[in-house]
Amino acid sequence: MTDLDDTDRAILRALADDATLSAGALGRQLGLSQPAAWRRVRRLEEAGILAGRRVEFDLAKLGFGVTVFLGVKLATKGRVSLEDFERVVSAIPEVQTVEHVLGLYDYRLRVVARDLPDFERVLRRRIMTLPGVGGVEANVLLSEERLAGPLGG
Repeated sequence: MTDLDDTDRAILRALADDATLSAGALGRQLGLSQPAAWRRVRRLEEAGILAGRRVEFDLAKLGFGVTVFLGVKLATKGRVSLEDFERVVSAIPEVQTVEHVLGLYDYRLRVVARDLPDFERVLRRRIMTLPGVGGVEANVLLSEERLAGPLGG
């Protein structure tokens, strides 16, 4: 199912804003009955368009004041398999996302830390010691704004 109508798009936008909406609340927001909203959400789930619902954390309130995007270049892909690197780096609690990318780096990591000295500790003791890491480049997040995405706002 790739043909989405305006109501499907409205459902996706509403759930992107608040994934905790019940079918009843979603229906009230969009002018649908609760059963009609539920059927549409279920159809989007069955089609794989809605692949899950996530909770978003306020990292600053949890004590993580620094977010760093870390480009990781593997030294030799032959010695350490990509799957092994992904498995080991995914086990580091401060690593929030692991993205295998094409370009200057092999991976892009989103890493959170309490502050810059804490990030340095994570980098030196946990990431740089991983087998196969040849180099890294860090970009510290200054601010972030959530955009509506491909469905508009």
